[in-house]
Amino acid sequence: MATLPLIIAPESFNESPSHDDILLVAVVQQAVFNTHYIPGSVLVEPTELMSGVKPAVGRLPTKEKLDTLFSRIGLTCEKHVVVYDDEGGGWAGRLIWTLDIIGHKNYSYLDGGLSAWLKMGFPLSNMTTDYSRPVPTNFATSICEELLVSKDDVLTSIDDVEKIIWDARALEEFNGTKVTALRNGHIPGAANLDWLDLQDRQNDLRLKPFPEIERQLNKLGISKDKKVITHCQTHHRSGLTYLVGKALGYDIKAYDGSWSEWGNDPQVPIEK
Repeated sequence: MATLPLIIAPESFNESPSHDDILLVAVVQQAVFNTHYIPGSVLVEPTELMSGVKPAVGRLPTKEKLDTLFSRIGLTCEKHVVVYDDEGGGWAGRLIWTLDIIGHKNYSYLDGGLSAWLKMGFPLSNMTTDYSRPVPTNFATSICEELLVSKDDVLTSIDDVEKIIWDARALEEFNGTKVTALRNGHIPGAANLDWLDLQDRQNDLRLKPFPEIERQLNKLGISKDKKVITHCQTHHRSGLTYLVGKALGYDIKAYDGSWSEWGNDPQVPIEK
């Protein structure tokens, strides 16, 4: 049985012995996967992790769609999922959040993903060489409703001193100067730390040192004594903030309706 940490360095993963119970997942576009992927990977396209239903396109897909997805890639309860993407952890974190929602707790994030793997010169495959399709399973998901955060949950959290909203969008979105919905700004009381500020751009999109990240969060009032709700526009970028919160030991959930739902609702409060 594979025993891997939540965050695993590419060097460690490349040196680790192969295990039949590891399911290596690339959350990338088909075109990227066609060009190169880590040997043994199965593909999950980002759109497969979202409902696609407007306005809140980033909400969790239906149970039926999730059953189809996880059966196609060969997930079983015994599999340890190792996930990576090509953009520094947003989509990988989104998959890890999805696994939490369906109660599958065996997973790791490959730090830096494809960017770091390429930089290290580790082995690669592509669709024209040796791709072997995953063996499908009959995986039935069970949605943990208590882990989902609704718009009403966010509304009640605004005046709750024990809770804080972590807005993972860019500063201009948070300030309301960039138009991304009918109404623009941020949820009252939210703290803003852009998901990009978690990535070390000088180190192949690996995560910054956790003590540094935690200092940034504490300055904003995002601390371990709070219940944290994170979001972005579609709960893609906040996939990474969710993952980092888990890695730091925070009590964190994600609002998958995100700004595409909140900003298009004329009834909810907004600050600029």
